[in-house]
Amino acid sequence: MTPVHLQPLLDGMLEAVWLVDPIDLRVVAANPAAEALLGVPSGALCGRSAVELIDTPEDQAFWEDAAAGLCDRILSETLVRRADGRTVPVERRICRVRIPPAWSAYMVALRDRSEQQEAQDALEKLVAELRATLESTADGILAVDLHGAIRGYNQRFAELWGLPRSLLTRRDDDAVYAWMSHSVIDGPAYEQRLQVIAREPLMEATDTLVLRSGKVLERNTLPQYSRGKPIGRVYSFRDITQRLADESRLQLAAKVFEASLDAIIVTDASGRVVAANPSCERLTGCSRQALVGRSLRELLTDGDGGDTIARVRERLDVHGHWEGELHHFRQQGEGGPCHVALVRLPDEAGRTLHYIAFVKDLADKLAAKQRIEELAYTDALTGLPNRQVLSERTEFALALARRDNQPFAVLSVDLDRFKHINDSLGHPFGDRVLVEVAHRIRSCVREVDTVARLGGDEFVLLIHQADARGAELAARRVLAALNEPLVLDDMSFTVTCSIGIALHPNDGATLEDLIKNADAAMYRVKERGRAGFRFYQPQMNVDLLSRMKIDQAMRQALARGGFRLHYQPQVDIRTGAIVGAEALVRWHDEELGELSPARFIQVAEESGFIVPLGEWVLTEAVRQAAQWHRRGLDLVVAVNVSAVQFQRSNFVERVAAIIAAAGLPARNLELELTESILIQDADEALLRLNALAALGVRLAIDDFGTGYSSLGYLKRFPLRKLKIDRSFIQGLPADESDAGIVRSIVYLARALRLSLIAEGVETEAQRQFLLQAGCDEFQGFLFSPAVESAAFDALLEREALPAGAADDLALPG
Repeated sequence: MTPVHLQPLLDGMLEAVWLVDPIDLRVVAANPAAEALLGVPSGALCGRSAVELIDTPEDQAFWEDAAAGLCDRILSETLVRRADGRTVPVERRICRVRIPPAWSAYMVALRDRSEQQEAQDALEKLVAELRATLESTADGILAVDLHGAIRGYNQRFAELWGLPRSLLTRRDDDAVYAWMSHSVIDGPAYEQRLQVIAREPLMEATDTLVLRSGKVLERNTLPQYSRGKPIGRVYSFRDITQRLADESRLQLAAKVFEASLDAIIVTDASGRVVAANPSCERLTGCSRQALVGRSLRELLTDGDGGDTIARVRERLDVHGHWEGELHHFRQQGEGGPCHVALVRLPDEAGRTLHYIAFVKDLADKLAAKQRIEELAYTDALTGLPNRQVLSERTEFALALARRDNQPFAVLSVDLDRFKHINDSLGHPFGDRVLVEVAHRIRSCVREVDTVARLGGDEFVLLIHQADARGAELAARRVLAALNEPLVLDDMSFTVTCSIGIALHPNDGATLEDLIKNADAAMYRVKERGRAGFRFYQPQMNVDLLSRMKIDQAMRQALARGGFRLHYQPQVDIRTGAIVGAEALVRWHDEELGELSPARFIQVAEESGFIVPLGEWVLTEAVRQAAQWHRRGLDLVVAVNVSAVQFQRSNFVERVAAIIAAAGLPARNLELELTESILIQDADEALLRLNALAALGVRLAIDDFGTGYSSLGYLKRFPLRKLKIDRSFIQGLPADESDAGIVRSIVYLARALRLSLIAEGVETEAQRQFLLQAGCDEFQGFLFSPAVESAAFDALLEREALPAGAADDLALPG
C-alpha cells in the first residue's frame, strides 16, 4: 500500500493529517483539512520537509530524534504557523504507522484548538469579573452547596454579621453557622427556618432577621442551578435597618424608593431636591436632610463644569425623558461616573410637578475592570507593584538615566527572622504583618518612586534620581518606620529589616544586575547582625563566590575523607591531670590550603552542610573516645553541636545510635551547646536535653557569658558544666572587668552546682587566677594546643612517667 492508496482515507478524516516519509522526512500525502489549517493551496504540502512546518523547539527535537531513530511518537499541545504568519493552537499527535510488508510513515494529526482556547480565555475572564463583582456588591453574599457546606462569601457578608478575624483566616463552616445563630435574637426560630429551607432545594424565600447588634437584615434565598438541577443555594443579606426606620413616613413608595439599589432623586419643578433614597445617601455621602433643597445641577454634572442639567431639562420638556452618563457629586472626595435616567412628571395641565432621576453608580463596573488590571500588575496580598511593573519602571529609569545622566538606586529590603513569625503565629498572621510592612515602606518614599514586592518578605525599592546620599536617606526612613512597634490582635512586636543598596550605573546596567548586587549587600547586613543597611561593593560578589567555592570543596572533602579531628586536652586545674579532650575539626584542601574552622564552619552553617559535617565529627570523636576507653582511659570527649544539628527531629536518636555502635559509655561523651540553641525554643530544647541526659550524655554550655545568659534555663535544663569564653580569659589577671566577670561566673556555677572549665588559657598567671577563683578545669596553649590523636596519646603517656618527671612536664611554659 502506498500514499496514493491511503489518500481517500486521509481525505475522509476530520482532523488535519499528513504523512511523512521516515527516511527523508518529507510530506508524502496530506488531506484538505491539513492544507486548510496551514493556509496553503491544495497539493502544496506534498514534497515539503517536515522540519519546515515546525514552530516550536519541541518539534525540532522530535524530528531530530526521529531522524536518528530515537523516537517514533509524540502527543502534546503545541502551535503551528500558517502560511499567513498567524499561529494556531493545536493538539498534535505524531506516530509511526507501519503497513506490511515494508511500508511505513509518520502520521501527523492536528486538531485545531482555537475555539476551545478562546472559550477558556473567555471563561477565565468571566470568572475574574464575577469575583470582582461579588466583592463590589453592596449586599452580603453567602453561597452553600446542597449539604450546607459553605462555598464562599464576600467581605460585605462578613461585615454585616460582624464575623471575627479568627473566622476569616480559617475554614470552619460550623463555627460560622454557630456565630450567625448566636447573632440572631430569636435563635430557635432562625434555626427552624433554616431547616425548612434545607428540606426544600427549590424554595425561594425572603426573611427578615433581627440581630443582637441592632441591625435588621433582609435575607433573600434563591436556589442555584446547573444544567437544570439544583446544586446549592445563594443567600443575599441587605441591611434594611434605616429603611425600616423610615418606613412609616415613606410607606407608599418604600418598595420602589427605599429598596432600590439605584439612587433615586425627586426634585420640584425648579430642580430642587425634595426627596432622596438611601442609595442616594450612599452614593453622595450626604444625609437626606443635607440633600433636600440642593439643586440637581450640583449633584449631577458632565465632569467638565458645564451646565448639562439645563440642556437636559430642555430635552425633558419636549420628550419627557432622557438617559446618559454623567458624574455624581460626592460629599468627601471626588464623585464618580454614573448612568442617569431622568423623567418629567407633569400634572393634568401638562405643567411640570417633579423631575425624578434614577442614578446607577458605575463605580462597581469600573472597579471590577480596574481589579482585573490590578491582578495582572500588582501583588495580590499587599497591592504593591509586582516584578513586571518594577521591570517596566526600571526600564523607564534606565532610559532617563541615559538621556539626562541622572543616577538612581535599587534597594533590596528583606525582613529579619520573618520565618519565626510564620512558624509561631501562622501564615495568615504573617500575611497581615506583610500588609502593614508594605504600608510603612510605601510611606517612606516619594510618589515618583516604586515599592515592589517580589514574593515572601522580599521588597525592592526603585528610588529615582538618587545618589548615595539619597539612597541612604531612603534606607534610614525605612529602618525607622519598621522600628516602630506593630500592634496586631493586642500583640505588640517589632519587625526589623536588612537593606542592601545598589546604585546605577556603577553597580549594574540592568534590573537583574542591580537586584543581584543589592541582594549581595543585603545578605552582608544579615551576616553582620541584621537591622541595618549597606551599599554594594564589588568584593561582595567575590566573597559570595568564595563561600560557594568553600561549600563545594567541603562537600567533596567529606566524601573523600578530607577532614580530620584534633583533640585539645582538658586539664584538672589543681592536679594538672588530663581529664578530657575537646574534639576540633581541621581541614586542609589541596587548592585552598589549610582553612581555619572560623572560616569554613560559618559557610557550613549557612548552606546546611553543618548537619552532615557535624554528624561526621560526632561519629569520629565517639570512635576515638571508645578506643581510649577500651585502653582503660576514663576520658570525657567534648563535641560542639550546632543549632541546626541540635534542632533536627532525630538528633537524640542519632546520638544514641552512634555511641551504641562504638561501644562508648554515654558518660564519656559531652555535648557542648551554645546559649542561643537553648532559647530559640526553650520547651523543645528541654525535651531533647532531658532525653540526652536520660541516655547519660554530659551537657555543657559553650562560650558562657557571650550570649543570652539566663538563670532561667540554667535552672531548668540538665546541665553539668559551664565553659568560660576565652574573651574573658585574655585580660586576666590584670583586667578588673574580666576578673570580675570570671568571679561572678564561678559564684554562679557554685550556686547551681555546675562544674566550670576555662578555655584559651595561655599563661601561668591566668591559671593561677582561675585556680584561686575556684575554676575546676582549663584548656589552652599553656598546656597544649589541639593535636592529632597520636600526639594526644603521647601527652597521655607523659602522665604515666615517674611522679617528679610528670610534675616537671605537667604545665609547660
